[in-house]
Amino acid sequence: MPSLLLRVRTKTSLFSHRRSLDLLEGGYASVHHGRSHDFDDLRAYVPGDEVKDIDWKATARHGEPLVKRYVASRRRHLVLVVDTGRNMAATAVSGETKADIAVAAAGALGWIATQHGDVVSLVTGDESGARAFPAGSSDAHLESLLRRVDERVSLDAARSDLRGLLSWVARGVRGRTMMLVVTDDVVVDAETERLLRRLRAQHEIVWLTVGDADLMTRTGRAGDVYDVQELSGLPAALREDPRLRAEFDDASDRRRGDTERQLRSLGIAAHRLGAQAEVVPGLLALMEKHRRAGR
Repeated sequence: MPSLLLRVRTKTSLFSHRRSLDLLEGGYASVHHGRSHDFDDLRAYVPGDEVKDIDWKATARHGEPLVKRYVASRRRHLVLVVDTGRNMAATAVSGETKADIAVAAAGALGWIATQHGDVVSLVTGDESGARAFPAGSSDAHLESLLRRVDERVSLDAARSDLRGLLSWVARGVRGRTMMLVVTDDVVVDAETERLLRRLRAQHEIVWLTVGDADLMTRTGRAGDVYDVQELSGLPAALREDPRLRAEFDDASDRRRGDTERQLRSLGIAAHRLGAQAEVVPGLLALMEKHRRAGR
């Protein structure tokens, strides 16, 4: 069976140049507070690094900024919280499945975390319940976590239940962690907001939404589409109606704006993805939003 981690790393390299990956690695490192004092080696400076970590003597010798890298005094813990309900088996904006984009995003950040010596664990969930998978730091372990996400998302799965998933995380995840939540387009209701406030008091949280495909036809003739959440169809004639299209666009923009504002008010940086090609720049933007929110 082809390796999901290898696929993630290959697509990450294809969709971004090395500079973008360097920036993302620097962004990931900069969102964590504290460091040990055990010097390890030097690497090129990237935006987001602390100026006080620059080795000025080495910089003068090499002619480019170099920063000191330290051995972590303890491993940090990244928790991948991934919605695996059947909503994630639906089609995204790009025509790819949402599950493929979720695996790519979780895999990319998980891979960077393990390269920094951190451990990565996984919590998945839908209406049938949540399931946790333990922390580890090897490529084989990360591959197994991505495989769990890929296996659990299908059109036969239960419906998504983000509130239930977050409730399990609030009860079951101990210690301070950094959490990456990957989910469908959602509305943050009062109970979800309460759970997020509780989680935010203990954990650092960043949020990725995998966006829905455009249900309305903009050009040409429409075909029927299928709502995987409610198991119902949307007739082609409705998808071509200009009035419904305008109402759909207005409602979608309003819902997305409301969700982003609610998350921002909770101190949670959020970003929306519509394709695997957007994963690295999207994660980079997410890390920068999170770093700025922490100032």
